[in-house]
Amino acid sequence: MQRMKIDDVKKLHQKKYREEFGCFLAEGEHLVLELEKAAAKNTALQASELYVTDHYADWDSKFHLHPVSERVMQQLSDTRSPQGIVARVPSAALQSLPAQPRAVYLYEVQDPGNLGTILRTLGWFGGFDCLLSPGCVDPFNSKVVRASMGAIFYVPLLLDAGIEQVHARYKQPACLSLGGKSLESAAFHNADCLVFGNEARGLPEQLVRDMGAGTYSIPGCGQIESLNLAATVNMCVYELMRA
Repeated sequence: MQRMKIDDVKKLHQKKYREEFGCFLAEGEHLVLELEKAAAKNTALQASELYVTDHYADWDSKFHLHPVSERVMQQLSDTRSPQGIVARVPSAALQSLPAQPRAVYLYEVQDPGNLGTILRTLGWFGGFDCLLSPGCVDPFNSKVVRASMGAIFYVPLLLDAGIEQVHARYKQPACLSLGGKSLESAAFHNADCLVFGNEARGLPEQLVRDMGAGTYSIPGCGQIESLNLAATVNMCVYELMRA
């Protein structure tokens, strides 16, 4: 990972600079500890670098440390009360992890909290890639990284994945539909790719047909018409792994 001037590191709050420099920021002690754990197995993450205030000047890490002032840390931070430690992480390291046998494909998902929570679920269970369609929220957005609680360092990511890529890689995709079969059906447990749509618009019917996806539903007894996306993914992944 290339050396960067501190003024360029500050720019990593913007997506266009994260793409230009090929790295993103992970802020806070918990995320840095998870990053260090992940780097023990993923050597590409060992190029990460830390920016620390005096409070963390003695932090024991294999990453290169850059001491910075409190004022600079305020500019690097995305929170009101910075802890005083921020990592700069190579994004390519998370896009070259070994492929997993199953995947979750997210189509035009927009909410960073949802994506972060989904990554946390996939990191907990393991065995899943996370594929993101064009138009999805940037997974290296600071809100996504924070909501993932470090799971982003363990889940293989494929960005800008089109329907044709999903169709070529997975033979038994499954998606949620109110009129679908029960999630407990044997067919659902054979799925190798779970497909979820935008929080407001869901999945286009033509996309579901083009993928040849099976449709399934989560039985409910209440009066509301939908579940939160991240909660839906949680239940589907749990049910798939339970069998």
